[in-house]
Amino acid sequence: MSADEIRGVAQGTAPVPLSVLDLVTVGAGSTATDALRTSVTLARLTESRGFHRYWVAEHHSMPGVASSSPAVILAHLAAHTERIRLGSGGVMLPNHAPLVIAEQFGTLEAMAPGRIDLGLGRAPGTDGATAAALRRTDTLNEDADDFPQQLAELTRFLDDDFPDGHPYRRIHAVPGPVQATSPGGVQSPHRPPVWLLGSSGFSARLAGLLGLPFAFAHHFSAQNTLPALDLYRESFRPSEVLDRPYALIGVSALAADEEKEARRQVRATALNMVRLRTGRPGLFPSPEEAEAHEFSPREEEFVTSWAGNIVHGTVDEVRAGLDELQKRTGADELMLTSHAHRGELRLRSYELIADAYGLPTA
Repeated sequence: MSADEIRGVAQGTAPVPLSVLDLVTVGAGSTATDALRTSVTLARLTESRGFHRYWVAEHHSMPGVASSSPAVILAHLAAHTERIRLGSGGVMLPNHAPLVIAEQFGTLEAMAPGRIDLGLGRAPGTDGATAAALRRTDTLNEDADDFPQQLAELTRFLDDDFPDGHPYRRIHAVPGPVQATSPGGVQSPHRPPVWLLGSSGFSARLAGLLGLPFAFAHHFSAQNTLPALDLYRESFRPSEVLDRPYALIGVSALAADEEKEARRQVRATALNMVRLRTGRPGLFPSPEEAEAHEFSPREEEFVTSWAGNIVHGTVDEVRAGLDELQKRTGADELMLTSHAHRGELRLRSYELIADAYGLPTA
């Protein structure tokens, strides 16, 4: 596996490579079909503008997020793109048998050779009851020892290298490396690079110890960004994958032609998060709905705090905010996620940011 599959190249005047995190948001008055069509359009747009990678995240039981099945969405995006890297940001590994994930991403690698990333998280991506339904158990095993074991098992399935005597020695993830060693086999032994995702220090340390690339969720855990990145870099041990740390951060960013419109969309985003945090998830609200909502003093405090971590406004404000954030964190890559009630506003945000940095136009 080449580090070039991990490290991108900054385009235009961007300080680092720019990438996309798509939550496939469903706005009030639209459908999941609409959201998925927007995702295809966005993937093709950002590919044409030189964005490095395009990830989708696993969420469950959230009406406003249509990304419960990352592998299915990635297969669809692979059929509509040619160059941009595609991946999970991430697959919540405790929700799945490692063999199933190895098979899914081996299949994606066969569909789009050399373009697939496998980003992994250890959170459920939903509430406890939904996680229990996903895992078909009443007990959720979330202790620190379980995720490294699952990760090790998944890696061995991906590499097809369980040792002799292991109960899984004769089990193979297909498509995968075993096909290259079978009589007459011509299957590439290549497999997707593994990333660890996190919003705290656990995965940061583990990624460092294993010499893996690390993606931090700055967009919803901004207070932990610098400590986690410091921990990752301090813990890093060179590996066959990387000779030095490589960290990207997920950033909420929304650029609009008018500052007022960006502010309105961000307030709707904050209302969406208020509902989610209080156990009332729904479709992504419109700005008009947010303007009509009577926020309590506590909710208003949350809105102010949440909006403060979203880089938003005119394109000049967004570019300045992204530049400052990258300089402050030393992130090797910025993965932008734009939230807006209408898909065309999200598309416009990425266009404006690409223009601001002079990214390619074809």
